[in-house]
Amino acid sequence: MSLELPKTEDADGLRRDLLELSKCLEMAPAELRCRATPILERIIQDTQRRRRLLVSIQDALSQLRLDMKYLVFDLEATRRERDTYRRQSGGGANPPEAPRGSDD
Repeated sequence: MSLELPKTEDADGLRRDLLELSKCLEMAPAELRCRATPILERIIQDTQRRRRLLVSIQDALSQLRLDMKYLVFDLEATRRERDTYRRQSGGGANPPEAPRGSDD
């Protein structure tokens, strides 16, 4: 039986378990082997699909965190530019600063 086992470093424990199960399955009677092999293949495919999905989600979260940092930086820079413009335009007393969570 040639099953493609997961190849990621994090799957070492799972890979060992699946390899052990695969070896046990090879020693099983033919009828049991024929019934269990497709199930084991589905488990391996599902595990690989979950791993790819997890990596994809982690990448998306990393990108979201980076985007949020850029947005916060841009917001702070825009507020500084606004305050500088107000001071330079001689607008008199500066109006009270809006709370940090509100729309400017």
